[in-house]
Amino acid sequence: MTIPDDGPRVNGGPEATEHSTLPLDDGDIYVCEDGPRDAPALLLIHGSASSTRSWDPLVPLLTRSHRVIRIDLLGHGRSAKPAGPSYATPEQARRVGMALDRLGVEHAVVVGHSSGGAVATALAEQRSDLVTALALVNTGPNLDAFIPSGSAAIELSQWPPSDEQLRRLAGTAFSRAGYEVPQELLDEVRHMTPHTLTTTMQATRDYMEQRPLPDRLATLGKPLLVIFGADDRRWRSSSAADYHAVPGAKVELLPGLGHSPMLEDPPRTAAALLAFSAIH
Repeated sequence: MTIPDDGPRVNGGPEATEHSTLPLDDGDIYVCEDGPRDAPALLLIHGSASSTRSWDPLVPLLTRSHRVIRIDLLGHGRSAKPAGPSYATPEQARRVGMALDRLGVEHAVVVGHSSGGAVATALAEQRSDLVTALALVNTGPNLDAFIPSGSAAIELSQWPPSDEQLRRLAGTAFSRAGYEVPQELLDEVRHMTPHTLTTTMQATRDYMEQRPLPDRLATLGKPLLVIFGADDRRWRSSSAADYHAVPGAKVELLPGLGHSPMLEDPPRTAAALLAFSAIH
């Protein structure tokens, strides 16, 4: 089902935002598309406890030259949140590949934020034909790079969490003092279930524990860009250097930004992505 957006056209371009719900074998997947449909495809995959909305400020900066596709992973955003299916990272990647097939996408540069970078990596492992290049935004290379923050934990027995609890949880995603987390992003966490929240986060840990991301990427032969906010409070930014183990990888640190540079400084993040995708 495709629902054209009644809002303004992106950058005055010929295509309006389209919202689709794609029925897959184990749950409906929500997709939105912006930009010219005949332009090169750029897929954006959100991180844990997030959704397509985390890319909202970035999308208008990308659509002059790209068909920008965003997907809510199963268990997140406006996608289904069933209790039964596997939320393992390879399964999430499989669903993303199926969604792109339904959309008629044959090749795409794939961008993943945080744990979305693990899904992007798994997609490249499964669908070398589909993924032309990868860009990881503040995706830790291995579990040793993770910075624990127990004080921000949410008590699942008191679900749904309050705005105050959600702001504490989201606080480590930003470095800029006084940054106001958009209300819609807080609501996206609240609309998850305790099962989907805990299971999807554990799935990322399991995937990275089995094999670090640089080891996985080094065997794929795909062009790689790693963008890292230098002041990340969830993953040690110094760990971005581990991605140099991937032949030809480009690693770019963004001073003054934290875990979510696409929200904190969309123009700087877009500039790095556009320069990379223009080559690949």
